[in-house]
Amino acid sequence: MPVNGRKETGLNKSKNMSTNKNLRILPLIISLTIIICLAAFGSFYTYWNLASPDKTCASCHEIGKSVNTQEQSAHCNLKCKECHGTALSNGYHSFKEKGMMVVNHIKGIRMENIRPNEEQLLEVMNNCRRCHTFEYAKWTAGGHSIDYQHVFLNEKHNSAEQINFDCLRCHGMFFEGSVNEIVSPMDIKGPWKLLEKKRADIPAIPCMACHQIHQEGLPQNSPDYSAPKKIFYHKKDFESGVDFFDRHEKISFPVAQLPRLNLWQGDRVVKVSNDLVMRNCAQCHAPNAHHEAGTSDDRTPRGVHEGLSCTVCHESHSNDAKSSCAKCHPAISNCKIDVTKMNTSYFDSKSPNNIHFVACADCHKVNRLRKNFIISSK
Repeated sequence: MPVNGRKETGLNKSKNMSTNKNLRILPLIISLTIIICLAAFGSFYTYWNLASPDKTCASCHEIGKSVNTQEQSAHCNLKCKECHGTALSNGYHSFKEKGMMVVNHIKGIRMENIRPNEEQLLEVMNNCRRCHTFEYAKWTAGGHSIDYQHVFLNEKHNSAEQINFDCLRCHGMFFEGSVNEIVSPMDIKGPWKLLEKKRADIPAIPCMACHQIHQEGLPQNSPDYSAPKKIFYHKKDFESGVDFFDRHEKISFPVAQLPRLNLWQGDRVVKVSNDLVMRNCAQCHAPNAHHEAGTSDDRTPRGVHEGLSCTVCHESHSNDAKSSCAKCHPAISNCKIDVTKMNTSYFDSKSPNNIHFVACADCHKVNRLRKNFIISSK
């Protein structure tokens, strides 16, 4: 057949046939290459998620410390992916996040210990609820589930006390930034607004504020039911699983390492419970720098309840205290009045007698008490 007015030579014909053959084979080669790459990635991905953390996550020195602690914790029987997910568990977001960790490692940008940011912690917290359903439900029903908008857009509080940088010590402690990046303006006039609307319903006090997931301590063993006496007499003391996350140090401190609160009422030393969990409560519900009882957000029991721990009345996750009176009091008190109906903040939130600080003299005249005491002494 003529080509450009000339007959096609045998050499040109052979070249054209070879080119057409290569063009037909090329898609097959590309397809096989893609299949091989996907198979290799799938095999590696499967191995990484199923193999022991010692051979995967812990091979990176930045994560090795966390893996070693987790293997000695109450969650030692769980695999990393059950809490942290996989590289593809949250779509492109997870893949990009895990991929950047590898890129930073190759670049030499290394940290001694990788710490999840606030967004990652909230993703882990959603996995906590799979096993800790009851605790999560209690937390949701309690005051500690408060979100950013109810903390930083509270007009009554903001107009009485100016928003300051220390707010993040207890509210939003995992936020990577300053409080002026959350809310504006920084004054007592307002009106206040969140700089990021998506932050409105984010929990300001997530589980990790009081719980360190990798806390050392083995799971509790079931009691020996064949020997009933051992269940009581040989039972080991409960080790609190509560910690306090220090925003400035970026580390969780077990409650046993926290100091016992020293508190004064004038020149008198207030008796404070030695309950370890209460030490954690006092980190946020704390008095002023002079440790004066009743100042700032201090709610340490005084008066008739002095010496009691917060946990005597408040449930651990919900903070509910509605059934607390019945734990210690009979239905009728020495005053011949139902304790739940007395004029205290337990009965009425507007009562001047705060249940944390109420004393006998708040309701009874001192002279009358003295007279009754003298009569009873005779």
